[in-house]
Amino acid sequence: MLQTEKQYVQWQENETLHNAVWLSESNHMPPARIVLVDDTTTADDAYRLACEGTSLLWRGDFHNARQLLQALGRRIDRTNERSELRKMKKAANKPNAASVQGIPNLFHQQRQLQAQRSRILSRLLLELDANYVSQLRRAPDVSAACTAAFGPLDTAMDTSCVLSFRDLQGALGAAGWREKGVPIDSLGLSIFPHYGVFAPTRHEYVQLLLDAALPDTCDVAYDIGTGTGLLAIILAQRGVPQVIATDLNPRALACANENFTRLELTAVQLQQADLYPTDAPLANLIVCNPPWLPAKPSSSLEYAVYDAKSAMLRGVLQGAKQHLAEHGQLWLIMSDLAEHLQLRTRDELLSLFADAGLSVKYRLDTQPKHGRSQDDSDPLHVARSAEVTSLWCLTLI
Repeated sequence: MLQTEKQYVQWQENETLHNAVWLSESNHMPPARIVLVDDTTTADDAYRLACEGTSLLWRGDFHNARQLLQALGRRIDRTNERSELRKMKKAANKPNAASVQGIPNLFHQQRQLQAQRSRILSRLLLELDANYVSQLRRAPDVSAACTAAFGPLDTAMDTSCVLSFRDLQGALGAAGWREKGVPIDSLGLSIFPHYGVFAPTRHEYVQLLLDAALPDTCDVAYDIGTGTGLLAIILAQRGVPQVIATDLNPRALACANENFTRLELTAVQLQQADLYPTDAPLANLIVCNPPWLPAKPSSSLEYAVYDAKSAMLRGVLQGAKQHLAEHGQLWLIMSDLAEHLQLRTRDELLSLFADAGLSVKYRLDTQPKHGRSQDDSDPLHVARSAEVTSLWCLTLI
């Protein structure tokens, strides 16, 4: 869970004050206003209450709660179509949509609409007991998925918890990914993500890592911000005898460890670290796939996508000189989407390299293959369709 201290939520029911542990992966504060809703509540009434800032604690059939959430989503989308989103789509089709005032504004407006949508949908709440069991009619067994996602509750202290239906859906979805895995066709294997760890559903860059020539000497390699462990797995499979994978997120470390264990990789060591490992030999090769967009994440679940002020990117670049062996290389996996969104220029990126004492030895490029790059209804289609993902091979000046 994102909270460092336990929080509680209160509500009145049957003339009794109820308390429960509050769980929120988006780090939302416990709701101040809660009303009970059930199968008799109309979607219009629920939407009005949610828009007013009232949270809705569901007391009806479990599957009807899912249908209500879908109905709320449709109402949000219709409202957006009539207002801001329609303006955004019109702006995207104008000849000057890629101007300095155009694309960045579209990006920030879309993020604001997405955040507003998330806040409204997150106001539909469910109560689960201390073992993550729902007492609702037709409720599935969610105990294992919730325990894996949020950790066990203190059954001696707490009798129940309250969370948004969306967070529960996220836990159930993550349990599905963890069970079936994400196939990486070019490697002939699957990666099994955990909740809160970015799933490598976009993996066109894998071929870049397979095509890039390893340094002449490559005894030690680092994978910085390993996440699911995919980059470390590629290096181990390419024969690097010692790979040190780091991450600060305990969920990522557990996830990577599980993936390494499945593949019986003995060459990979895991270390919890903020970027670079400690007490490690100098690396002949450092690989990193940092968040691609220099914008502030709204929750811990967005840390793999958004890097406020390019903090992680700067840290990796600035630390390379201290951790690279002579003739070592830094492989940086970067999309240029930030450039097409005009959040960062190519010159600014190259300046970051130079300021860190690094020069570009070569660059390998690949085109995006994900569906959003082909979706011309997306207000940001102009930027997404032009995106290129690159492996930058950097060496010390």
